[in-house]
Amino acid sequence: MILIDNGSSTGADNAGPNTPVVRSGDRGVITAGVEILSGEGGRRGIAKVFPFIGPAFIASVAYLDPGNYATNLEGGAKFGYQLIWVVLASNLMAMLIQSLSAKLGIATGRNLAEICRDHYPRPLVWFLWGVMELVAMATDLAEFLGAALGFHLLFGMPMWFAGLLTALATFLIMAIERFGFRPLEAVITTFVGIIACCYLVELLFSWPDWGKVGWSIIRPGFSREAPAESVLLATGILGATVMPHVIFLHSALTQGRIVARTNEQMRRLFRYELLDVMLAMGIAGLVNAAMLIVAAKTFHDRGLFHIDAIEKAYMTLEPLLGKSASVIFAVSLLASGLASSAVGTISGQIIMQGFLNRHIPVWLRRLITMAPALIVIMAGFDPTRTLIISQVVLSFGLPFAVIPLVQFSRKKAIMGVLVNKPVTTLAAAITALLIVSLNMYLLFRTVSGG
Repeated sequence: MILIDNGSSTGADNAGPNTPVVRSGDRGVITAGVEILSGEGGRRGIAKVFPFIGPAFIASVAYLDPGNYATNLEGGAKFGYQLIWVVLASNLMAMLIQSLSAKLGIATGRNLAEICRDHYPRPLVWFLWGVMELVAMATDLAEFLGAALGFHLLFGMPMWFAGLLTALATFLIMAIERFGFRPLEAVITTFVGIIACCYLVELLFSWPDWGKVGWSIIRPGFSREAPAESVLLATGILGATVMPHVIFLHSALTQGRIVARTNEQMRRLFRYELLDVMLAMGIAGLVNAAMLIVAAKTFHDRGLFHIDAIEKAYMTLEPLLGKSASVIFAVSLLASGLASSAVGTISGQIIMQGFLNRHIPVWLRRLITMAPALIVIMAGFDPTRTLIISQVVLSFGLPFAVIPLVQFSRKKAIMGVLVNKPVTTLAAAITALLIVSLNMYLLFRTVSGG
C-alpha cells in the first residue's frame, strides 16, 4: 500500500518501509519503479533506469561543496598536480561508502542513525549524535561561506548581505521538498550539472599538462619540502570528498523511496542504485580532479604558489585566463554553496531524528547552523582558511560514520540478502583504517609541532 501526501509530512517520519508516504510530485516515479522491479511496464534503456537515478546525485553535492574548492584550490596552487591521487583515491572510497549507505537503506528500510539508535547503548548514541552535530556545523559553515562568497564575487555585495541572501535562497530550495523527493532531486541535479559544465569550460581555458597529471597518479606521494602542510591538505581533501553527514543522508534517501517486495526485487533495486552511485560519484570525482588540475596549471605552473584564498583565485583568473573564466568560477561556487547548504540542512534533520527520534522545525535548524558562518563573516576571518579547517574537522568525524556503516552492513541479521560479501567488508575496513590512520598522523604532527 502507498499513501499519497500533498507535502505536509515526511514519509520517513510517518510510515514504515511497507507503507511509505508518497507526495504528489513522486507518484509517477514510484509507480514506474515498482513496475520495473516487478518486470512490468516494458521500459527499456534510459527509461528503465531513470526512476532510480537521483539519491546519489543529492549525496554527490556534498562532494562538490565549497570546502572542495578551498582544499583543491590550495592543493593545486601549492603542490601542483602532486595531490591528484588523493582526489581520485578519495573518490573511490566515496563510491564504496555511498554504495554501502544506499544498500543499508534499501535492505532495512531505516537510515544509519536509526540503526545506531536501535543497536548501540544510549550513552554511545548520544556521543555519536554530538559528534555528528559538530560535523553538521562544520559542513554548514563551509557551504554557507561558499555561497556567500559566490554572491560577493559575482555581484560585489558586502559579505554580510551575501550571507543573508544565502540563507533566503537556501530556504527557497528546501521548500521544494514539500512537493516530493523527485522535484528536489531535479533541482539538485541541475546544480551538479552547472558545476560540472563550469569546470569543463575552465579545463578548456587552462588546458593542463596531461603528462604531469598521469605521472602524479602513477607516483603518489606527499611533498618533501612541506610534508605536514601537504598531509593537512590531503586530509582536508579526504574530508571534503568522503563526507560523514552524507553517509547518514544517503541511507535515508533510499530507505523508503521505491520499496522492493521480494529478495530478488531488492537485489535488482540495489543494482540500479549502484549505477546511480557510480554515475553521480564519477561526475563528482572528475569535477574535483578538474578543480585541482586547473589550479595547478593556472597558478602553480606560473609560480603563483600562494593562491590560498578563493577571492585571490577569482581576481587572478581574469588577467590570466580572461573575464569569462573568473565569472564561470564564481557561478560554479555559488551553485555549489546553495545546493550543498540545502542538502546539509536536510542531513542535519535526519541525524537528529535518527539518533534522538526528535526533530526541530527546519527553519530553526537553518538559523542555528548558519550562526557560526555569520560570526565568521562578521568577525572578518579568512573564509578560505576557515573552509579548509572545516574540512579537516569533517575528516576527523569520518570514522564515527564509516565504522558503524561497515559494522552493520556486514551483519546478515540486519542486511538479509544484501549483506556484504567478505571482499566488500574487507575493502570497507581498509578504507576505514586509512581514514583513521591519516587523521592520527595529522594529529601527531600537529601536537609534536611538525
